[in-house]
Parts: sequence; structure tokens; C-alpha cells
Amino acid sequence: MPKWESDGRSVTLEICVESAAGARAAIAGGCDRIELCAALALGGLTPSAGLLASVLAVARPAGVPVHAMVRPRPGGFDYDADDLALAAAEARALVEGGAQGLVFGATGDGRLATEYLARWIETLGTERPALTLHRAIDVVDDPVAAVEQAVALGFGHILTSGGAASAMAGASVIARMAERADGRCEIIAGAGVNPGNAAALIEATGVGALHGSASVAADADVDDRFGFGPMPRRTSEDVVRQLRQVIDHKSNLGQL
Repeated sequence: MPKWESDGRSVTLEICVESAAGARAAIAGGCDRIELCAALALGGLTPSAGLLASVLAVARPAGVPVHAMVRPRPGGFDYDADDLALAAAEARALVEGGAQGLVFGATGDGRLATEYLARWIETLGTERPALTLHRAIDVVDDPVAAVEQAVALGFGHILTSGGAASAMAGASVIARMAERADGRCEIIAGAGVNPGNAAALIEATGVGALHGSASVAADADVDDRFGFGPMPRRTSEDVVRQLRQVIDHKSNLGQL
């Protein structure tokens, strides 16, 4: 059994959150795994030690693993030496803080930055957490070929939209990525995943996992005259539950 395989459900539901409240909603709705980020409005950044601790306090009693984002800044994934050094330090701190997995990626010249990624993984030592290659793979020239590089590096999960703006738009590429992975790692379809398209996405790609924020607009906003930004979106227990129901129904149909 691959180390990433879920506990009996044929399709894993991963929900990205940025707060303990979001983790509670995701777990109550039936998620299998949490991806923890700060600043989801920016695509997700490395969470603080305090945020990690607060989410682990919710997730551990429920038996839900927490995989933490390692992204030292917003923008693209062509990192300089300072970015890369910070990403390595953040990764070690997250592991020490109890994260069961890390989510990371780095690119250069239209390809995965394999030499740096290998060094970054080496800094984690021999007792490594689960590793997810995030959507950095979506900006490389050939995401299907990059699956081989990710597997060789030791990533057990790959989060992807198939190089498109949404997972549905990239479904054909995601399907090719899943075929290339051939069970050696878990391909996670993410970007624009919702209860209305989840079943079609599973059918079109054959993936073993879906990823989404399952979020709705916050109940209140702030006066942004001072540039503080809008309130974060809120993880919806109802949307998570709807995703869970769609996935389980699809899985049950597949078992008939």
C-alpha cells in the first residue's frame, strides 16, 4: 500500500484552511486531511508556529493529519538564495512544531528546481514528514514529465490543476499526470473544486484526492481605506459536507 493511501475511502478530501475555526469546520464536514496555510487570499503562505499549534490542537484529537504550506513569499516559485534558505528554516520549524506533512515547490527556467528541492528535502533529516509538491508544478513547461521528477525526489503527493486556471479546465492533463504517477504518488486535483463539479472531476481524471477551500465570503468586512485588506474567507462546514457526500456517493457507485 502506498504510504499516502487513505484509510479506506477511495478518494481523499483535503481542505485548505488558515485558522483553527476553519479546521473545526473542515473536520466537522468530513475532510480527510487539512492543508494549513496563512494568507489564502495570496495563494497560501507559511503558517506561524502559533497558528500551527492552534490547528493541531483541533486536528489531533480528531485523527486528521495536518500538512503545512512552506511558501516564504507570495508570487511565483523561482526563488533566490534568501527565499530558499528561509523555506528550509520554515520547514524545519514546522516539523518541530508537529506538522505531519509539508507542502512545497520551487521552479527555475520552466522546470522544477530539482537540485534545490533535493537539498531542501535533505535538510529535513531521515525522519521526514509526508511531502506534497504544490502547484509550482502547474507553471512548468511539462507538468506530466515533472511527475517523474517529483516521484524521484520523494514527494508522495502532487497538488495540481493540470497547468490550467482550474482543475476542470486542466482535467485532461491531470488524467495524464495520474496515469504517469501509476500509484507511486497521490495526484490531488485542486483549483475551483466544488460540490457541483467534484463528481465530474473524479470521472474525468481518475485522481485519488480532491483539494479545495470550501469557503464562503466572511460575515463582515473591514474599512479598507488604510490598506488592511478584506476579511479572510470562511471555511464552510456545509460546503465541506456537500463535497464529502458527492465523493462518497461517487465512490459507492464505483463499487457497484
